This record gives sequence, structure tokens and C-alpha cells, in this order.
Amino acid sequence: MKLEMFHLAPYRGLPEDFREKYRSVWVDVPSHLFDPKLANQYYNETLDELVYGAEMGYDGICVNEHHQNAYGIMPSPNLMASVMARQTKDVAIIVMGNSIALYDPPIRVAEEFAMLDCISGGRLVAGFPVGTSMDTTYAYGANPSTIREKYAEAEDLIIRAWTEKEMFSFDGKYTQLRYVNIWPRPMQDPHPPVWVPGAGSIETWQHCIDKDFMYAYLSYSGFKRGKTVMDGFWKVANAAGNDNPYQAGFLQLVCVGDSESEVKETYGPHIEYFFNKMLHVYPGFSDSPGYRTIDTIKAGLMAQTSTFGRAGAEYQTWDTLIEQGNVVAGTPSQVTEQLKSVVSDLHIGHLMLLNQIGSMPHELAKENIRRTATEVVPNLRHIWDDKPEYVDKWWPSGAVTRAGEGVAS
Repeated sequence: MKLEMFHLAPYRGLPEDFREKYRSVWVDVPSHLFDPKLANQYYNETLDELVYGAEMGYDGICVNEHHQNAYGIMPSPNLMASVMARQTKDVAIIVMGNSIALYDPPIRVAEEFAMLDCISGGRLVAGFPVGTSMDTTYAYGANPSTIREKYAEAEDLIIRAWTEKEMFSFDGKYTQLRYVNIWPRPMQDPHPPVWVPGAGSIETWQHCIDKDFMYAYLSYSGFKRGKTVMDGFWKVANAAGNDNPYQAGFLQLVCVGDSESEVKETYGPHIEYFFNKMLHVYPGFSDSPGYRTIDTIKAGLMAQTSTFGRAGAEYQTWDTLIEQGNVVAGTPSQVTEQLKSVVSDLHIGHLMLLNQIGSMPHELAKENIRRTATEVVPNLRHIWDDKPEYVDKWWPSGAVTRAGEGVAS
């Protein structure tokens, strides 16, 4: 079992009345709310927290790409990953990921990921997300009806650039290159493992199975709603004769403390900030026409895959979020037991945990990272040890595998 620490680099300084006064945290969030001095603090604390997560024993540390928002201020996750590649030694560097359809030409992704793989010593995981409607259509002006086609072409070019030994020409619909001959080339052979972050699109499930990529369901709807999506993925995977849990991952918010009441008092306001401000997205931005495929809409998955809030939606309280499974919280033993059920019910080999959530100050985030990594994570690593037929083919060759290191007392 692999456990990774996910980080959004949240902007923690939104005003108290943000939800009431502004229509969206994404795309048209007013620039006058951005304070570069605060950003200087947040970026450096984010880097410190990522390094700390590695030091505390997480198997991997995850960063991701978003644009024009206060939800996660990492428009270039590769910049964050380059720091991690130098400041950590054996942990997986998981970039979840580069929105490959937005790069023109996408060969830039092949080059930068190859650089990161070489710098880190073969510890890179290459994430290939389609990207949110907010990032792709509205922030970067991509045509939602063609973005998946453009994505597929970009993926083909990147994989070929990594694997073909001789220079070649590429004549695609969206990209034409007479000379493809990247320097540097990735350290991992044939290339870094590819993870595809998804939000429940049916086509993404089939694509991951066909290409032998890892499917990572990234949602804040919680594990109870997430089961519907993961059951859909495993139905597709099982039809292809595959039930290896390491081909699937899931993201879960986690808070650890000494008692349920202490956890609620300590973390509650920061969790409510996250769900009520950071996920406060204008509905017109969250699903541009043509962004969702017809098959996904017909499957009725929208309620299960809705990650972002809607302007005017009911305020989400700590108690409601706990009841719905959006957050797993409690003592180390309580969190351990809940996460064991999440792993089993969703049949996953990769569990990504979000410890820095919403408006958490740096020291509180570090405390949550420390307690999760040292008092919960070791209790979960053994889960698939009795299934030697399950081999994790989606783990970077240069990263250490900590499975079997022991159970926390």
C-alpha cells in the first residue's frame, strides 16, 4: 500500500465575507484580493510542508496545476517539483499533473518532466490531467469540445518523445513538428509512470485501462460518494481482466487529534473555510458546454463527481462534512480504522491524503502531517501484503518502497 501527501498550496487570506461578496474563487476572483507578501509566505510554507511530509515518512508528495484561482496557487507545479527533487532523497515526486492539452507544443511537458526525472534520480510520477473546465476553457481559452481530442494527441507525442530512440517528425491535427528529438531524456525506462487524475468521466476509466495508466480519483465529495465512481472504474477494469488495486488511487481529507471534540475545535474552522470559500465556484465556470462527454452525462455521475461548490449553495458545516464522508477525522485509531475501510471499499493501492486544508496555519498543518504520517500511515501499509500477485507497476523506480516498515504503536 502506498500513501502520498497531497498539497494544493491554498491561498489562506480570503476575506471573511468572500462567499457572500464574490461570485467565484476561480477564473474571475478579483486580483486586488491577492497579496504578494502573503503569497511569499504561503509558497515557502508549502515547500516546507512538502519536505516535512517526506521526512515524516510519506511514500510520495503530490503537487498539481491550476490557474486564475485562490483555491490552489500552483500554476506551475513543475517549479514546486524541481525544489522537491533537490530537497528530498527517496520520496516519489508526484506531479498531478501537467494539463497537457494546454501546452503548445506539448513537447514542453516531455522536456520538463524528463528534466525532473533526471534531477530526482528517477523519482518522478508524470500526471496527465485533462484539466478542469475553469482552467482549460475559461482561464486558458481552450475549446471544450475539442480538448479531449487535443489531449489524446498531446499524450501520444509525449510518450513517443520519451520512448522512440531516433528523431522523428510529428504531423498531428493540433501540433506539427519536423524534428522531435528531446534532450534531456527521462531516467526511467521506458518513461516515468503515468497517473491520470480524474473526476469520474467514463472515457478516462477506459483510457487508463487501455493505456495501462494509473487512475487517480481526485474529489472532495468524500469516500461515500466516491464509491460510485470507483465501482464504475473497477467494472471497466474487471471487464478487461484487471483487479490490481495499485492501478487506482483516491484523495481523502484527513485531520488527526487527541479526541473528536478537540479535532472539531482545532480543525473545524479551517475545513469550513475550504469547503465554503475555496470550492465556491460560479456554476457557469464549472462545466462549460462540451466539457463533459455525452456518455458521462448519460451515466448520471454528476452528483457523485461534483467537486466544487456552487454560488448560493447551503453552507457546509463540520458536522455535515463528517457525516457525508468529505473529511475523515478523529484520533489516530479512529482515522486508521476509517481509512482501512476506504482502502478496502474502494479497492485502491494508492491513498492520497490532504493534511494542509483551507486556512490552516503552517504549524497546525505540520502537526496534522506529523501525526498522520507517524500514527496512521504505518498502520495502513500492510493492507495488500497478503496479495503478492498485486504488483505496483505504477511506482517510480528511483523512489523507495516503505511497505512493511512496521506498524505505529
